[in-house]
Amino acid sequence: MTNTAARSALFEPARLGPLHLPNRLVMAPLTRNRAGADGVPGPLMTTYYTQRASAGLIIAEATTPNAVGQTYPNIPALHGAHHVAGWRRVNDAVRAAGGRMVVQLQHGGRVGHPDNSGLTPVAPSPVALPETIHTPSGRQPSVVPREMTTDDIRSTVADFAAAARNAVATGFEGVEVHSANGHLLHQFLAENTNRRTDAYGGPVSRRVRFVVEVAQAVADAIGPERVGLRISPGNTVNGIAEGDTGRIYPELVAALAGLDLAYLHIVFADPDQPLFRDLRAAWPTALIANPALGHGPLPADGGRRAGERLLDAGADLIAFGRGFLANPDFVARLRTGAPLNPVREAYTMYTGGETGYTDYPTLPATVAHAVPAGAGVTR
Repeated sequence: MTNTAARSALFEPARLGPLHLPNRLVMAPLTRNRAGADGVPGPLMTTYYTQRASAGLIIAEATTPNAVGQTYPNIPALHGAHHVAGWRRVNDAVRAAGGRMVVQLQHGGRVGHPDNSGLTPVAPSPVALPETIHTPSGRQPSVVPREMTTDDIRSTVADFAAAARNAVATGFEGVEVHSANGHLLHQFLAENTNRRTDAYGGPVSRRVRFVVEVAQAVADAIGPERVGLRISPGNTVNGIAEGDTGRIYPELVAALAGLDLAYLHIVFADPDQPLFRDLRAAWPTALIANPALGHGPLPADGGRRAGERLLDAGADLIAFGRGFLANPDFVARLRTGAPLNPVREAYTMYTGGETGYTDYPTLPATVAHAVPAGAGVTR
């Protein structure tokens, strides 16, 4: 254990809409593929999230609002009564452990396969994912998605709203609408995946429309103070090429600003980038920033310094993914400077079971509660 200053601003309490958070550390949504084949969370997922209840906020993993939106096998869902019952058990356990959760609602769009959902994927335009996709029988070529009609768009917006109501019924504090990482909402924003010529395609002002309609519907369904939105400006994952990143996100934020959502969540946030600073200045409520820590091993400090730089740049909360994945007691490890468990990459997705999921060790209680003497608040 190193004698680093414990009382960083990361460990200060914070408000997020109506929520009182004990610290500013957010567990980012992490796809782990441990739900049942029917999308119902089971006891293993209950254990996993309960282990991480010390986070200021948990954003539960990407969860599909309808059947056609399913991405990969064993992804949780929130469009049936059985899904509600499964997630309620998870929420009850996390709340009993002192935690609080929102859930990310994700429609995969073209990131899907008939062998996973039983349906042909839908997307803004019939442009296939340029890579193979994981299915129960292994990786297969992606299929050309069906272009969404205006009726499809309206029904999908309604599905997001219904899933948000289901989320609140399970005990989630709210939802995060996923408009990042190459999934359906991001596909509407990007030039290469949205080739429409109607009211949802063409100039940026029309390409942001679907995202705004989903956010508005979800806010109307459960209250804007329960709703966040996640974006990943410039991210090329899942074959995305936005084309005009510097115009998309200022316009999107301007269109969303009047909805009074609880937060905006920026993936791979860089406080030195003008776009980050511009979005922070334009966004009227809380900002969650996910620091860009690269794809190699976690830094020795777990990303603590990167998180503090983002707080200094105006972020309100800091989201970490792999740190929480490999360290159920990530908050205590950052606070005390204790060494981190390395991420066992081979077990992060698709494998199922406890290995690399619920079997990461925690610190002894005497270490987890140690606070170096004389530590002052830094910001």
